[in-house]
Amino acid sequence: MTIEAGQPLAGQPTSARQAGPRRPLGGLGRAALGRAGRAALLATGRPPVPDALEPLVQAHRRHHPQADLGLLGRAYRLAEASHRGQKRKSGEPYITHPLAVTVILAQLGAGTTTLVASLLHDTVEDTELTLEQVAEGFGPEVAYLVDGVTKLEKVDFGAAAEAETFRKMLVATGDDVRVMVIKLADRLHNMRTIRHMKPASQVRIAKVTRDVLIPLAERLGIQVLKAELEDIVFATLHPEEHARTRALLGRHEAGPDTLLAPFAHSLARQLAEAGVAAEVTVRPRHCVSLHRVLLKRAAAPGPDGKPQGPQPADFGRLLVVVEENADCYAVLGELHTCWTPLPGEFKDFVAAPKFNLYQSLHTAVALAGGEVVEVLVRTRRMHEVAETGVVALGDPRQPGTGGEQGRDELDRTDPARPGWLSRLLEWQQETPDPDAFWSALTADLAGDREITVVTERGETLQLRAGATCVDAAYLLGEETGHRCIGARVNGRLAALSTVLHDGDRVAVLTEEAAGPAPEWLAHARTPGARLAIERWLADHAPRRPVVRTGPSAGQPAPPDRPVAAGRPAAPVTVAGRPGAPVRLARCCTPVPPDEIVGYPIRAGAVAVHRAGCPAGERMRADGRGALEVRWRPGGAPAAGFRATLRAEALNRPRLLADLTAAISAEGVGIAAAEVEPPQELRVRHTYTVELPDPAALAAVLRAMLRVSGVYDVERPYAPAGGGPGRAPAAPAAPPAGDPAEAPGPPAEIGVTRTTPACDHHGEFTAGPRR
Repeated sequence: MTIEAGQPLAGQPTSARQAGPRRPLGGLGRAALGRAGRAALLATGRPPVPDALEPLVQAHRRHHPQADLGLLGRAYRLAEASHRGQKRKSGEPYITHPLAVTVILAQLGAGTTTLVASLLHDTVEDTELTLEQVAEGFGPEVAYLVDGVTKLEKVDFGAAAEAETFRKMLVATGDDVRVMVIKLADRLHNMRTIRHMKPASQVRIAKVTRDVLIPLAERLGIQVLKAELEDIVFATLHPEEHARTRALLGRHEAGPDTLLAPFAHSLARQLAEAGVAAEVTVRPRHCVSLHRVLLKRAAAPGPDGKPQGPQPADFGRLLVVVEENADCYAVLGELHTCWTPLPGEFKDFVAAPKFNLYQSLHTAVALAGGEVVEVLVRTRRMHEVAETGVVALGDPRQPGTGGEQGRDELDRTDPARPGWLSRLLEWQQETPDPDAFWSALTADLAGDREITVVTERGETLQLRAGATCVDAAYLLGEETGHRCIGARVNGRLAALSTVLHDGDRVAVLTEEAAGPAPEWLAHARTPGARLAIERWLADHAPRRPVVRTGPSAGQPAPPDRPVAAGRPAAPVTVAGRPGAPVRLARCCTPVPPDEIVGYPIRAGAVAVHRAGCPAGERMRADGRGALEVRWRPGGAPAAGFRATLRAEALNRPRLLADLTAAISAEGVGIAAAEVEPPQELRVRHTYTVELPDPAALAAVLRAMLRVSGVYDVERPYAPAGGGPGRAPAAPAAPPAGDPAEAPGPPAEIGVTRTTPACDHHGEFTAGPRR
C-alpha cells in the first residue's frame, strides 16, 4: 500500500471532504469557517497551527483526536526557522522533508511525541540547534528520539560512519523502537525523491535500503512501509523488470475482474447466511509481490511442460476482516466447507504469531473452474498490527496508550522489545570492528523469516530460518554451546549441522570436557553463535608442536617421574624420553603384547601406534622419526585399554543382541558400537570395547566368533601376524591430522551409537571435540 500525503490508511474512516460536499451549519463557507476557527483558537489563548500542518493535523486527528496540536505547531516553527535557507537536491525548501516524514508517521498512527521528534529529526544534524536545546524545549524523550536518528559525522568516523550510525540507531532502538520507526519513514521519503540523486548514489542508497532497512521494516511489522520501499528499490536496481511487471499490473487493473471480485461477493454472501459479521475485500498485490509470484510461475512447468504464465488469481488475494478471534475460525470453517481447501496451504498465525507480531489465518481454496485463490482472515486489531506493526502498539512504557486500549484478551502480540532485536543487541556488543558488524548485520537480516523450536524441557527458542543445532545450543547459553557434543531432533539423534525447522523438538547433549571445533563455524547461522565459537577458539588456540630429540649434549637425562600413589603407571616407556606423555592411538588401538612404534607429536608427547598401522606409516613418511617404545609391565592407561573389533556376519534377527551379550559375558564393557547397513545378506558390526586386562582381548575375540552367523572377527589395521586379528587388504591413507589425538567416545547417553567408532582408514572419529 502506498502512503500519500493526506490519504488515510486502509480501514480508517474518511474525512467529510472525501465523503462528498457538505455545507457547514449556518451557511458559512469553508474559508469563513476556517477564519472563525482560527479566531476561536486565538480567543482561547492557544497559538494557531500553521497552514502547512493542515494535512498533518488531519491525519493525526484520525488516530489521536485529543492530541496537543500546539506542541506540533511549536516543533514545526522551530524546525522551519532552523532549516530556513536550506534546499534539497530537488530544489525544494528543506523543511518539506521533515514535514513529509511526519505526515507519513501520522498516517501510520504514531503518537504526538513521535511526530514532534520527526519534525526535529534533522535539526541537530544539519543546523545550529543543539540536543540540549531540544531537550529544554520539548523534553528528554523527544531529545532521545532525535539523537537516535542523528547520523555520525564522517569527519570523526570516516568510512565507518554509516555502519556506526546504524549501530547507534539499533542500540537506541533497543530502548525505544520509535527511533527506527522515524528512520524508516525518513528513508521512505528519501526513496520517493531518489530520482534527484546521482545514479551512483541511487544504487548505493537502494542497496542499503534493500539489505538493512527493508528487513528492519519487516521485523517491526510495518508492512505499508516495507511494500513501498520494496517497489522503489525494485524500480531503482532493476528498472526493466520493474517496467514489465508494472505494465502487466496496469493491464490487469484496466480490465474487468472476472475472478477475485465475484468470489469476494460469493464469500460475503455465504458468511452473511452463516451469521458471521465480516468485511470481504480484494487485496491487490504490489509490484514486488507480483514479481515474486511470476518468478515462481516461470520456474514451475505447466501440464504441457512449458513455463506457466500469470493467472488471474496471481494479482491479488482476498482479505476477510472480522470482529473477534473466534470469528476467524468460523470464516475458515465456511471456506473449507463450501470450497475445496488445498492441502499444505493452511497456516495459523493467530494461535502462533510471527516474530514481527503478525497474526492472520492463511488458506487457499480451489474454485469450480480450478482457479486457486488465497484468503487471509484476521480481526480489525490484527489488521492494524499487520499494516503498521509496532506503531499500532503505541508506547509500551505508557500503559493505557496506543495498542493497550481495547486489547483483546486473546491477543498474542507483545509490545515489549522484539526478541530478534534483543539478540541482535547482544552480539553487536561483541563486534567492535565496523566492517565485521556491518557484515554480521546484513547476514542476520538476510533471513526472510524466523522459526520456533521447542526444547524437550518446554523452553521456546526463536531462531532465524536455516539455523542449525549449533545455533540452538548457543541460544541456550554460551557454556551449553561450548559443551555440546550432539543433539536429538524430534526424538532422534542428529548431527550438530542438522538444519532445524519450525516446530521441531530439540534436546542438546553436552559433556563437561567438550569444546567447539573450527568446523562448527560452517554450521553456525546466527552471529551470536559464530562470535562465541570464534572467541573460544581464540582463547584455546593450540600450542605449536615441540619435538624433543633427547637431552642436550653434556646434560644428564632427567630422572623418571615418580608415579602417584593409586595412579596406574604409564603403559609404555620411550627410550631416551623418560616421563614423556604417551598417547595410545585410537586408529589402531594397540594392546599388549602388540608390536608398537612411537612417533613424536605436540608438546613433547608420543603417539603409540601398532607396527604397520597406515596412520603411523604416514607420520613416518612425513618426516616424524620413529621412536623405540616398549610396553611397561603392569602399566595401563588411566581409562584402561580400549580395542576396536570388527565382526563380519550373515544378517539375522537378534544378531546385535547376541554379539553384545557375548562381549558382556566376558566382563568387557562396550564404549561404542556401529552397525552398517546389510549388503547382500552380509552385515558388519564394529565395537570399541574397554578391557579390564589386556589378556581379555583373545577371550573376547573367541566369544564373538562363537556367535551363530559370525564368520570373521578382526581388529582394523592389525598387521598380518601381529597379534590377534588381521588387517584389511588395501588400507587407504588416513585423513590429515594426528590420529593419536582423536578423542574418545562421549559419555554414555543411553542410545546405540550411530557415528562410526572407526572410519574406513582406521582412525577413531567419533566423540566430542576438545
